[in-house]
Amino acid sequence: MKYLNDISLIYLPHFAEENGDLTVMEANKEVPFNVERVFVVRANAGSIRGQHAHKLCKQYLTCPYGAVEVVCDDGSNKIKFLLDNPKIGLLIPEGIWAHQVYIISNSVLTVLCNRKYETDDYIRNYEDFIKYRSK
Repeated sequence: MKYLNDISLIYLPHFAEENGDLTVMEANKEVPFNVERVFVVRANAGSIRGQHAHKLCKQYLTCPYGAVEVVCDDGSNKIKFLLDNPKIGLLIPEGIWAHQVYIISNSVLTVLCNRKYETDDYIRNYEDFIKYRSK
């Protein structure tokens, strides 16, 4: 079973030049798994997204634009992370409940996953998550 200390902030290679900047994420390097799925979420300030856990899927989150607070919960403790810089990625292992609070309107969250979408992998009810964690 994974716990909050299994969550990692990962600082990404960043290259700034006069005409812009570039941030790099490579599978099995900065992103510590093979990437099977990528999705992007954009939301307005105050929106709350996520609110689930995964049984098997690891997720790597980065915020290329705006600011998103990520709240992670292992069933006993919670920790908050602020993603407001594209040079930072957050690795959330399987078995952790997470939700995201969008701080700035039109903030963008990019999520890389080690598994394709599987409906049965999701734990969408917090009470079910607590039961799952107690097994």
